[in-house]
Amino acid sequence: MSPNSILILIIAYFGILILISRIMSRKDSGNDAFFKANKNSKWYLVAFGMIGTALSGVTFISVPGEVGLPANQFKYFQFVLGNAIGFIIIAKVLLPLYYRMNLTSIYGYIESRLGYYSYKTAALIFLISRTIGSAFRLYLVVIVLQHFVFDAYGIPFWATVLISLALIFAYTYKGGLKTIIITDTLQTLFLVSSVFFTIYFICDSLNYNIPEAFDAVKNSSYSKIFFFDNFITEKNHFAKQILGGIFVTIAMVGLDQDLMQKNLSCKNIGEAQKNMFTFTGIFVIINIFFLSVGALLYIYAAKYNIEVPLDAISGKPRTDLLFPEIAFKHLTLIPAIVFLLGLTAATFATTDSALTALTTSFCVDFLGMDKAENNAKPHNVRNRHIVHLSFSLLMFLVILVFNIINDSSVVSMIFKVASYTYGPLLGLYSFGLFMKRKSVNDRLVPIICILAPALTFLLSWKSTFFFGNYVFDNELIIINGLITFIGLLLISKSTASPLLQERKS
Repeated sequence: MSPNSILILIIAYFGILILISRIMSRKDSGNDAFFKANKNSKWYLVAFGMIGTALSGVTFISVPGEVGLPANQFKYFQFVLGNAIGFIIIAKVLLPLYYRMNLTSIYGYIESRLGYYSYKTAALIFLISRTIGSAFRLYLVVIVLQHFVFDAYGIPFWATVLISLALIFAYTYKGGLKTIIITDTLQTLFLVSSVFFTIYFICDSLNYNIPEAFDAVKNSSYSKIFFFDNFITEKNHFAKQILGGIFVTIAMVGLDQDLMQKNLSCKNIGEAQKNMFTFTGIFVIINIFFLSVGALLYIYAAKYNIEVPLDAISGKPRTDLLFPEIAFKHLTLIPAIVFLLGLTAATFATTDSALTALTTSFCVDFLGMDKAENNAKPHNVRNRHIVHLSFSLLMFLVILVFNIINDSSVVSMIFKVASYTYGPLLGLYSFGLFMKRKSVNDRLVPIICILAPALTFLLSWKSTFFFGNYVFDNELIIINGLITFIGLLLISKSTASPLLQERKS
C-alpha cells in the first residue's frame, strides 16, 4: 500500500468525522452538551462506542503481537476475564453512586466524602494519568504512521503529531461528548470490522476455512489460556491476572472520568447499567478475536518465513510491529486498508475521548463550570475551548518528550508508572465507601497520594529483596491502593456526629 493511498484514506476518514461534528454541534455546542451530552445518550450507542475507547492502537497491535511469545500466548484472556468482573462491580456499585449524586465529574464524590484537598488531589491524579497514558498510546501509533506514510513526504515527526492532534481538536472542541458518542460509534464499527476482516483475509491467504482456522489456532503453540504454574515467580499466573484485571478495571475505568463520563450521559441508572452489561459482553468477545488474529499472524509468518521486525534502537524483535508489517507489506491492498482503518479508529477513539474528559474534569473540578452560580458567567464556552486547546498542546509536548527519550525501555517504564497513579484513586474511593465512620485530615491526603505510588514502585523494584522470588504484575495496583488506604486510616479519626454522618451518607 503506497503512502499516497494511506494519506488519501486518512484525509477521507477525518473528513467524515469533522462533518459529523459540524452536524452534531450545529444546534447545541454549550457546556451541557459538551460535558454530559444533555443526558440524552442512547445506551446502546454508548455501549458500542465505549469499545473503541476502552481499546487503543496499542491494544490493536500489541495484544496480537504478544501471542507469539511462549510465556504469553492467550494469557491476556485471563486479564480480560478479570476486566469483565470489574465492569460488573462498576455497574452495580459505582454507577448507582454517581447517578444518586447527579455528578458531572465523578471526583465530586471525593469532595463530599473526604474534603476539598482530597477532591483536588483525585482530579489532578486523573489529569496527570490520562494525559501521560493517552499521549503514550498516540505516540506509538504515530510512529507507525510516520514510518509508513509521512517519512515518504519528508514531514518531520513533530509535524505528524501536530497534524494528528489538530484533526482530533477540529471534531471535538465544539460538541464534546455529544459528538464523541456518535464518532466513537463509527470508529468502533471500523475497529470491530477490521478485526473480522483481518481474520478472513489471513485465513484466505492460508487457504483455511473458518473451522480449519479454528483448529489451526487451537492446535498451535500460541493458544494456551490458563497459567497455573508457580504463583510466586510467574507473573502470568491465573490468580494474579484475574485479581489484576478486576482492580485495574475498577481503578482505570470506574474511577476514571473518561469512560465514566459516557455512562453518565445516559438518561438514568437503568440505561447506564444496560450499557455496561452490553459493553462487557462485546468487550470479552472482541478480545477473543484479537488473540485469534495474533495466532493467525504467527502461523502466517511461519509459513511465509516472515521475521518479527527489529527495534531500531535495541535491535531486539518488536512483536507489536508484526501486524503492520504483514498488513502493509505482505497482504493485498484491501487488507492493508482494513488494518489502517482499524488502527486509526482504535487510536483516535481513545484520544478524542481522553481530550474531552480532560477538558471536562479541568472545567468542572478546577473552574467550577457546572455550578449554578457560574452557568451565567460570560465567556464560559470560550474558556472551555481554551482549556481544550491547552490539553491538546500539552499532549503534543508530552509526545515530543517521549520521542526525545527515544528509548523503549524508559518509555515503557513511564507508561507503567502512569498506571501506578490510579492506585491512590482506588484507595481514596475504597476509604470513602467502606470507612463512613472515619474522617480524614484532608490537608494531609495529597502527601499520602504521593507516598503510596513511591512505596509501590520501591516494592516492585526490590521485590526479590523484600519477598524472595515473588514477581509482581497487574496486581501491583492492589498494593498501591492498599498503601493509600492504610495511609488514610493513619491520618483519620472516628466521628460520631449525626449531622456529619447524615451529610456523608
